Amino acid sequence: MSVKTSQGDAELLAATRNGDVAAYRVLHQRHAPAARALARLLLPGETEADAVDVVERTFAGVHRVIAQGHGPEQAFRAYLLTTLRRTAGARPDMAVTTDAGNDPSAAVPESGGERAEGETGERAEADEPGEGEVDERADGEIPFGPRAFLVDPSVEGLERSPVARAFLSLPERWQFVLWHAEVERLRAEDVGLLLGLTVNGAAALAHRAREGTRQACLRIHLAETSAPECRPVLTRLGPYTRGGLPREQGRVIDGHLDGCSGCRAVLAELTGIGQGVRSVIGPLVAGPAFPAYLTALARMGATAGGGLSGRWHRAPRSVRRAVVTGATATALAVVAALVLVSAEGPVPRPSTASEPIVVAPAPTSPAPGESPGEPDTPVSPVPPLPGPSAGPDREPAETGTTPGSGGTTSPGAAESGSGEPRGTAGAGQDGRTGSWLAPRLVARIDALGALVRSEAGIVAVRLRNAGQGQSGEVVADVGLPRGVTLPSGARRGNAVGGVTPVGTVDGWSCRARSRGARCVRGPLPAGRATAVFLRVLVSGDAPYGAVPSVTVSTAGTRVAARSRGGVRATGAPARFATDGRVAVSAIGNTLMSCASSEPACEAAHSRRGGRRDNNSWEMRPLDRDGDLSTSSSSAARLVLPAASKVVWAGLYWSASAPPSGRIKLRVPGEERYRQVRATQVVERELPAGRGYQAFADVTRLVGTVRGTYWVADASVRAGVARHAGWSLVIIVADPRRPYSQAVVVDTATVLDGGHRSARIPLGGLTPSGSGAPARLALVTWEGDAGVMGDRVRLGGRPLRPAGGERDPRNPFDGSAAGARGTGTTFGTDVDRFRAPLGRDPVLELSTRQDVLLFGAAAVSVRTAP
Repeated sequence: MSVKTSQGDAELLAATRNGDVAAYRVLHQRHAPAARALARLLLPGETEADAVDVVERTFAGVHRVIAQGHGPEQAFRAYLLTTLRRTAGARPDMAVTTDAGNDPSAAVPESGGERAEGETGERAEADEPGEGEVDERADGEIPFGPRAFLVDPSVEGLERSPVARAFLSLPERWQFVLWHAEVERLRAEDVGLLLGLTVNGAAALAHRAREGTRQACLRIHLAETSAPECRPVLTRLGPYTRGGLPREQGRVIDGHLDGCSGCRAVLAELTGIGQGVRSVIGPLVAGPAFPAYLTALARMGATAGGGLSGRWHRAPRSVRRAVVTGATATALAVVAALVLVSAEGPVPRPSTASEPIVVAPAPTSPAPGESPGEPDTPVSPVPPLPGPSAGPDREPAETGTTPGSGGTTSPGAAESGSGEPRGTAGAGQDGRTGSWLAPRLVARIDALGALVRSEAGIVAVRLRNAGQGQSGEVVADVGLPRGVTLPSGARRGNAVGGVTPVGTVDGWSCRARSRGARCVRGPLPAGRATAVFLRVLVSGDAPYGAVPSVTVSTAGTRVAARSRGGVRATGAPARFATDGRVAVSAIGNTLMSCASSEPACEAAHSRRGGRRDNNSWEMRPLDRDGDLSTSSSSAARLVLPAASKVVWAGLYWSASAPPSGRIKLRVPGEERYRQVRATQVVERELPAGRGYQAFADVTRLVGTVRGTYWVADASVRAGVARHAGWSLVIIVADPRRPYSQAVVVDTATVLDGGHRSARIPLGGLTPSGSGAPARLALVTWEGDAGVMGDRVRLGGRPLRPAGGERDPRNPFDGSAAGARGTGTTFGTDVDRFRAPLGRDPVLELSTRQDVLLFGAAAVSVRTAP
């Protein structure tokens, strides 16, 4: 029987049960890299051969169980890792940790027999035994479920948390997709491969699984709450988080949430269900080494196709040792960050992550043809909601704001009026002296780039605990001026719903309010910084100069801040932003060239001679990929450290031609192009006629960051002075980089005889010092190497590009970072610079004789964590 590698794990497991050894070999190939990574962490004092031996014994044992008709039917990886921990712990020289699975009655939640409702076309009833039934397995194997957890003492109690109990009540197929999509955060293509689905199908299934987990969590909280005033609110939190309530009911729930920390905690759990699953289920399956296990997967490049298998062995010994070395310290950090649970209920513990967690933006809509989510399970009887006694939404107070402070305020104590927060609010106690240590919150709010009329933008709220004690729960009320609103996806009809932050998450959950947003996160430890980014829309009649504001409160302390930058008539709005150990980069190439048969054209490609401009030639499509199916193509190579991981990637392309809104992209490691559709196309008038700039978010298409990228078949038109080209702008995370802020701004601005200069404010960046160098990457079209007089200035000082002819008097000289196969990139410039930002950074572009179409700027700068 032949085995196709495109089969999902469920198909391979079914084939294995029917005696197909080849199918199990494919499962081994897919999951052995992850098992080896965890084994090395479980056996830090053993040789690599010992770890491999434990892995192979685990695979052999699981194979026997599956061949006898037992074991997992879908969620193979989680079952394998749990069994691996049990196998490693049972070695004679290893200490055996507490095993809740040894007691058939242990760790079985009361809701363990419940099913997420509304699952269509998926197995439900057959996944696990019903309530009160006993599922006996051969050789004493315990099925995947509540009794399979090998609970380490350091995380004991997690299995009783609402998230764990909700997860265990789900169908195995939903557990399967949540493990790979949320816990391990594999690429969408890899999750689809393991499931045997398309990328869109896998994304839709993950969406339903997350919704099912929310419903199960809500049922658990409803079953356990004893406060009669909370029950009607909890009953409606499901539609509330999705924006499905009428305005009046939404206001009543707002009022209740303002005064009820318990219901706020439930809301935060529901809105951040993906992170909750990761923080709870990950350590329960992989043990305290879970964060180091994730680091190992990331460093080794593990994928569903088994990419780690050979790389682990080929990696230098120093790299393998480094992956394992941090296991103990990292494990302790994640244990402290988890929600530890007692028999009476959850007890929140502060997050101790060393920095904000940077993530790529999640898709906001389900796949075509898929259900957007299952309805909440009705709970009956439901007491009516109390009357709207809480009153309307409150606008953020501005008490304590320091005018002209650059978006930062000195923390004020609303209660005490002393100018310092009360030390008892969320403070920690010094065990040596017995004195209470006080938190001190410092807040900023900034419009990143610029808030431009009729454009989308980003508002950043940054918070730092400059005191000596931990804060309490942090609530940030963001006030938006008239004409500046959250995207319509945050609201449905007249209801208030959840808001997905951009870039940094770091435990924040946000919901829309009538004139802004309320964002909540857990306690902020002393010395820690955090940030949350909100996408906003600016109307065409928003008043110029209107600024956002924020009031941040924790128990006994309140601070307020106003943004220095407000609504502008011109500028470049932010496309994406994040904080962390991040940096920006950009590459690109042209898609048009002169006729290679002419000797002068060859000289122009080598940056020689006097005809190095596109207006000196009859430009024609450049096609370098050797693929007969493409009519124009070019490549660029991205060189970054091996540890770099993509956070965000945007593809820009431009041509003096009518736009089609489509282009093809081929990323490193793939042999075929993928069709990319633009999410934004802007047309402008150029000397050669109408031109355009198009943009598409391609974050989910970029897997291996380093390597050669190919782009093909943009809409181009041949002729004198025509241009066409592309640029990939990328933000990467690297644990070895300094803590930084990164932002990408874009606009399609023409510089010509009528408008010789443009000012691009870079608001919202706060470098650690006035001399801190920033990394800049600029994407510009239609520049001519032979036309002098261009300038790029930052803080009034001209900048020298790092590539091309490196002439500060002519930075737009037909050169693109990373371009392959050509020296002169006619009409396409992707330039890199390094320069200090200064306190109020403004990027100035100018030209004396040339015509330029400025497209995008990416900036990263070191800042205080």
